[in-house]
Amino acid sequence: MARYEAWSAERASEIIASRAHMEGAVLPILHEMQETFGCVPEAAVPLIAEALNLSRAEIHGTVTFYHDFRKEPPGRRVLKLCRAESCQAAGGDRLAARAEEKLGVEMGSTTLDNRVTLEPVYCLGLCHSSPAAMLDKDVYGLLDEEKLDHLLKEAQA
Repeated sequence: MARYEAWSAERASEIIASRAHMEGAVLPILHEMQETFGCVPEAAVPLIAEALNLSRAEIHGTVTFYHDFRKEPPGRRVLKLCRAESCQAAGGDRLAARAEEKLGVEMGSTTLDNRVTLEPVYCLGLCHSSPAAMLDKDVYGLLDEEKLDHLLKEAQA
């Protein structure tokens, strides 16, 4: 079974219609789009703008402002490394460079085999356990090279 649905303007319109009545409907619609399609497809922007009587620029600005929204579906697994100050001070830069090297991709990219997307995140709320990471929906603190290597191996399995 596919993880995400293929893009469909009809399905996108259903999502928009189900939330357009809400106060501050833009974010709930964008989140549902990403949950359904794995990203917020560029083709969804004019549909959302028209339905909510907003400009395309307003919708695009919201999508690009929030780091969590993607323009392309992610790999099978998503590894997020915290890039906030506390994690940087605890060695996060070194670990991010190690992850990029071992996966062969830069932060914000997906491996060629589509197994792993490596993303920055700007706080996981684990400052007391820096550096931190998230693999899919599981969070890990006190990350070191050994723990990172284990996460990378798990993500690529």
